[in-house]
Amino acid sequence: MAAGKTERLMNLLIMLLVQRDNVSKERIREVLYPTSAGEAFEKMFERDKEELRSLGVPIETGVIDSFFEDEVGYRISPEQFALPPITLEADELAVVGLATKVWENASMAEATTDAVRKLNAAGHETDVSALEIVQPRLAAEEGSFDTFVAATQDRQVVEFDYRGSRAAEPSHRRLQPWGVVRYSGRWYTVGHDVDRDDTRIFRLSRVLGEAQAVGELDAFEVPAGIDVRDIARDLAPAPSTGKAVLLLKQGSGHTLRRAADSAETGVRGPDGNDDWDRVVLTRVPADLAGAVLGHGPDAFVEEPETLRREVADRLARLVGRLEGADR
Repeated sequence: MAAGKTERLMNLLIMLLVQRDNVSKERIREVLYPTSAGEAFEKMFERDKEELRSLGVPIETGVIDSFFEDEVGYRISPEQFALPPITLEADELAVVGLATKVWENASMAEATTDAVRKLNAAGHETDVSALEIVQPRLAAEEGSFDTFVAATQDRQVVEFDYRGSRAAEPSHRRLQPWGVVRYSGRWYTVGHDVDRDDTRIFRLSRVLGEAQAVGELDAFEVPAGIDVRDIARDLAPAPSTGKAVLLLKQGSGHTLRRAADSAETGVRGPDGNDDWDRVVLTRVPADLAGAVLGHGPDAFVEEPETLRREVADRLARLVGRLEGADR
């Protein structure tokens, strides 16, 4: 599976990063590639190393024992991999801190736990504090996000059911994904639609059920000169315009209030109290649903109904994912 490669690369990164000494190729094979051997392992290991290096990961090569210089090992120096000191203003630091705390990629956290557990079981001394420099930054709530990202890396076709904004019924699609991009507050995948033989863009939140990577790896090549961001700007729907009416708890929702054209104070809210304000927005910001969700119980959508449904749907998907993680 495509997701298997993503987890394997993450495990390799973790293994080489937490080791205090160089790790032999055979030990790496035993811990991370137990079902591969010989030429198959060599090819997979070399490919994974080059993929990490292409992402800027400085994998070092060195001897394991100074008395036996012919035995080579591998490691990642945290000092070489870490970013240089960054100076931020107080407001910039607050935004970065909030972003890293609010969003977390559950699959990455699970891969980290599995990798460290394997190393400890094999008797290796690990330094888990080194992982602070590879903490997840941002993630997406769309369940298909990881599948499309992994398939983009593996050059693997993805099959999925999709309901377009104007479609009465979902359709089954097959896509050669060229990339995943965020545009106008939403995540899209861009690629070649196999059945329609054309370049298409799909909004990930409209993917129904589980997307699946199928077929061989390296099944296609991304055309030279492709910029998925340019394609997203050309093909994605324009940002929403119109009118939105929100109820905001007094003392909250300042970012939404700044975009409002008018406000009415002392309004009765969904909890029956009169300490709410009604704000009207005629210039709807990108991903207004996400902004509303970010204020939790202090924000409520009165209209339009489409925005109410989108907020409810995203909450339902989030609850589903959290319930699945607890099982």
